[in-house]
Amino acid sequence: MSANLGSFDRLFRAAVGLILLFAPLLNLPAIWSSATFAYGSMGVGLVLILTALFRFCPLYRVFGISTCKL
Repeated sequence: MSANLGSFDRLFRAAVGLILLFAPLLNLPAIWSSATFAYGSMGVGLVLILTALFRFCPLYRVFGISTCKL
């Protein structure tokens, strides 16, 4: 499992992931009053945070994309 995420990509994923993870808990827009949207958003946010932490995105591997500069 080699790194395929660059610094900007990691930072962007972590920021969006944190927003998607915590916005349903704060119920900022009313769209997250639905449990389906809230859990879906939290799941996507968690995946984005994990890919940022591990510097690896499985979809990038499938499509042959790499933003990591080695």
